Amino acid sequence: MTTAKRDTYTPETLLSVAVQVFNERGYDGTSMEHLSKAAGISKSSIYHHVAGKEELLRRAVSRALDGLFAVLEEPAAVRGRAVERVEYVTRRTVEVLVSELPYVTLLLRVRGNTRTERWALERRREFDHQVAELLKAAAAEGDLRADVDIRLATRLLFGMVNSLVEWYRPHPGTSQDQLADAVVSMALDGLRTVRG
Repeated sequence: MTTAKRDTYTPETLLSVAVQVFNERGYDGTSMEHLSKAAGISKSSIYHHVAGKEELLRRAVSRALDGLFAVLEEPAAVRGRAVERVEYVTRRTVEVLVSELPYVTLLLRVRGNTRTERWALERRREFDHQVAELLKAAAAEGDLRADVDIRLATRLLFGMVNSLVEWYRPHPGTSQDQLADAVVSMALDGLRTVRG
């Protein structure tokens, strides 16, 4: 990584460097020394921007969580048939993951060792719960198969979406829309009821 000039460093660029280092080394394996070396600034300069590495973690996972929770408040996520809302939320979740890939990757790797990590895990569970409620509503409306356990369907759906952080890299010729289409198709086609 190239060394940044001190006078051009902002809280946002520092956060970006921190997320990269956390994803490479793991949060627990990252020291302030690692962060200062990666950023090309002194530890005291980092403390000028943040109280410490846990604040950087909180800002990073908040960015990912804010993006995910914002999806649940969008008009297409709150109006219409539940199955259409599930499809919309799934598609938008993929889009958030792609646009905020390093931040969502970090969010999905937290393990609960700090107060911030426990908070992030609780927020993730709340997001999962809200999507599970949408799946339950879609099944109640007759649009999703009643023979599939909703908890299992929710876990499989999130397993598919969340696995993107492990292998997805932007690739010429494959758009974000194509990726979202593939995930929605693979995840939901097997859950939909067949209507004649």
